[in-house]
This record gives sequence, structure tokens and C-alpha cells, in this order.
Amino acid sequence: MAKKEIVPYIWKKTNKKIQVKNMFDRISSYYDLINRMISWRLDIFWRKKVASILTPEKPKKILDIATGTGDLAIALVKTNANEIVGIDISDKMLEIGLKKVKNRKLSDKIVMEFGDSENINYPDNYFDAATIAFGVRNFEDLDKGLSEAHRVLHRGGNLVVLETSVPQKFPIREFYNFYSHKIMPLIGSLFSHDKFAYRYLSASAAEFPFGSSFNNILMKNGFINVKNLPQTFGVVSIYCAKKPY
Repeated sequence: MAKKEIVPYIWKKTNKKIQVKNMFDRISSYYDLINRMISWRLDIFWRKKVASILTPEKPKKILDIATGTGDLAIALVKTNANEIVGIDISDKMLEIGLKKVKNRKLSDKIVMEFGDSENINYPDNYFDAATIAFGVRNFEDLDKGLSEAHRVLHRGGNLVVLETSVPQKFPIREFYNFYSHKIMPLIGSLFSHDKFAYRYLSASAAEFPFGSSFNNILMKNGFINVKNLPQTFGVVSIYCAKKPY
């Protein structure tokens, strides 16, 4: 039996993509604050790690998929890329990202624009690298989103994905499960005033395939040299992959 799709607002009849867009529009004003709180500011370190992985590859054009408020796109400036494009389906998240980019005087480096991860409005083989931070589990169609990332990458281009995972060692696993199912939704509900958004984010993190399972999905969608790098006792993983030459 197929797993029931996890959506933010189970009583609504709209599809996952629309629900995710509406959810992020609703919580956009609080998103960065809550991210820092529930990750103990480690999300900043993890994004810097993604940038450091790409820097030796010297990409000139980078696509940041599901860019949200642009934190990863801004971190990617350290790679010395000439063009960084952040796309997202949430207008409200993009508005915040645009303000960040302008405040940091990075408008000549970073473009923030509306874009659907499953229908990317760029030609084949356009980008040298693509990144996704905490976004793949929100895709309505995971395979379609990954195949689109594959399509827009140059041959030999790099994909780096930062996503939640579930620690496997005792007692970290038990603490993580308690924290992610009880504490994170409570913090999210208190500060975002949307008690369903962070329940969804917790549930989607718990159900998302991680480690070798996600490696296999990447390979199924045409990527090679796939590896995953667990971070901070395995609470998140960074996945690295290449498009074949």
C-alpha cells in the first residue's frame, strides 16, 4: 500500500504544492527566527558547509532551488560564482530574501525569483551547480524535481542537497525523536501562530528517505558519484552528486 502523502493542512482539498506555498507564505515572517531556535543556530553552519563543498569546484552559475528567504544563496557568495539564482514558490519568503540581498549589497551576484522546482524556467545544461536546503521533502513530485535539477545542470555539474535525517545511534535517536516530535512543533506553533506548519515539517522530516535510500533516488534520476555526509550526529545530511559528462 502506498504511503499517504504528508501535507500541512490535511482537511484542505488543494494539492501539496499549493499547501506548501500557502504554509510558507503564512510563516515567512517568523521562519528565520524559528530556524535559528530549533536548530540552535546550527543551520548557519550547515549552509556554510554546503558552500565550502562547492567552492573547490569553482562554479560560475549556481541555482538554489527552494531558496526560501535566501540564506543558502547568500552563503554561496563565498564560492565566488558570478551568478546565483534563487527560486521559490513562496512570494512572501522571496520578499524577505530580496530584502536581505539588497541590504547586503549582493544584487549584482544574486537573483531571487519565483520558480517551481518541478518546472524550472531555465534551459538544459545552464548551471554549473545546483543546491537545495531543506526543500526536497516539500516537493510534490520528488523524482520530477530531481530530474529538473539534473536537466538544468551542465554535464559534470554538481548537485548538493542539505536535508534532515534521523540519527541512528542510541541515545541520540531517542532524543532527536522526542525533540522533533514534541519540542520543535511547540516552538513553531508559539512563534509562527500556525500550529499545523511545524507539525507538518516535523512529520515530513521523519518520513523522508535519508542516507542510502536518498542516494538511491538520486542515482535513479541520473546522478553519479553520489554520497551522503551526515552532520551533527546525523540530524541532517549533505548529499553530493554529479551529472555525468
